[in-house]
Amino acid sequence: MASEQKKPLPFVANFAAGAIAGVSEILTFYPLDVVKTRMQLETGKTSHGLVGSFRTIIREEGVGRLYRGLVPPLLLEAPKRAVKFAANDFWGQTYLNLTGETKMTQNLSVLTGCSAGATESFVVVPFELVKIKLQDKTSTFKGPMDVVKQVIKKDGLLGLYVGMESTFWRHVWWNGGYFGCIFQVRTLLPKAETQQAQLMNNFISGAIGGFAGTLLNTPFDVVKSRIQGTTRVPGVVPKYNWTYPALVTIFREEGPAALYKGFVPKVLRLAPGGGVLLLVVEFTLGVFRKALGPPYI
Repeated sequence: MASEQKKPLPFVANFAAGAIAGVSEILTFYPLDVVKTRMQLETGKTSHGLVGSFRTIIREEGVGRLYRGLVPPLLLEAPKRAVKFAANDFWGQTYLNLTGETKMTQNLSVLTGCSAGATESFVVVPFELVKIKLQDKTSTFKGPMDVVKQVIKKDGLLGLYVGMESTFWRHVWWNGGYFGCIFQVRTLLPKAETQQAQLMNNFISGAIGGFAGTLLNTPFDVVKSRIQGTTRVPGVVPKYNWTYPALVTIFREEGPAALYKGFVPKVLRLAPGGGVLLLVVEFTLGVFRKALGPPYI
């Protein structure tokens, strides 16, 4: 039976597959995210590279610091990944119906990815804010709930949504690049004749898609880290407040390279992480299809 004739899996299956894949990815690559955030929050010329940052954190703060702030993204990963893949399925089917196409094209893949990213961004902002606050070297927060309590006390409930706009753009650009690139790479890879070959194709296309998404969205990620990492003073407009003006400020004051601070640890996480993510999702969905039987296989 052709793959396009398979009955779509129920929402709960996509939710579970996205959750399992997300947790697997974050547990594997989280220390790279801590190093990335440290590099992005550092203004001026970066004093440490990837290896130097790892050494400095371990020497000055201990190995455990590489996992500080793990709880918020770990709690977030299940709903975030589930929303991402469920939204991808929803928007993909919506655009197929609107255009009358019978199967996904590259342009529809990019549009679908951007729409899914925009949907996902509304879910992740509070968790991302807490994570950034905890990962900051100067952080004095006792833990995730301490961040939440202090932010709400100082800025109100909406304070948890600082960086909403920059998060929106970060996810739109990453998802557009990721899903658009995956579609293109899959068409170039040899047709998989076995399940093992299919899993390898998924890993390769996911890794390349992760690299493309990272290349496109890193400047927006730098801005997001600066906006969420800034201590807000009542009555004072923050230096980093809105995405595109902040991009211009960083470019003007620190040069174009500053917009790619943290790129190396970010791509080392998201390129193979994208491969792991897609591999685990496809494997898990395959297990669900076999368990449910026809018409899902």
